[in-house]
Amino acid sequence: MHKSDRSNPQLNLEVESIVAKATGGDTEAFGRLYDIYADRIYRHIYYRTSNVEDARDLTQEVFLKAWHGLPRFQRNKASFLSWLFTIAHNRVIDYYRTKKYHSYLDNEIVMEDRGKGPQELVEAKFTQQQVRRAILQLPEEQQQVILMSFIEGFEYSEIAAALNKTEGNIRVIMHRALKRMREILDKVEV
Repeated sequence: MHKSDRSNPQLNLEVESIVAKATGGDTEAFGRLYDIYADRIYRHIYYRTSNVEDARDLTQEVFLKAWHGLPRFQRNKASFLSWLFTIAHNRVIDYYRTKKYHSYLDNEIVMEDRGKGPQELVEAKFTQQQVRRAILQLPEEQQQVILMSFIEGFEYSEIAAALNKTEGNIRVIMHRALKRMREILDKVEV
């Protein structure tokens, strides 16, 4: 899981400077933004597609859309990363519309399991499957908020910017999602 851009003030200032150059048409600056964020965008897309080639292609499409849309990017409304995740989210939705799939969460969400023994790995895998099934039962908006918060490490303000909602709305969505997941998981344990 990654912390938000704000957790590293030096990187945040550097990114702001690079974004300003890129919005002015500096292709090298945009290349630097690609270097900074391509892995996160790829991982985000891969979690949803579970297909290496599709994730690579979609990542490239996200950055191409970002490059073309850069003159319209408004730094005061969202961080550059939030804006990229919005583009990526919309691109994944389009991808599944063309594939006629209903939910990207039907795919396995891979979590790191370093340093665990065989029994712990089995228990973690079982728990992960239960949580994934619970997430699948949530409305799509709640799924997105849960994933952006717990998988991607976004703060409420960043999720709000990416989903074009208020921070208060995101807190309510998160509260309802967690409450519903707790109810679902309690039924499983009975």
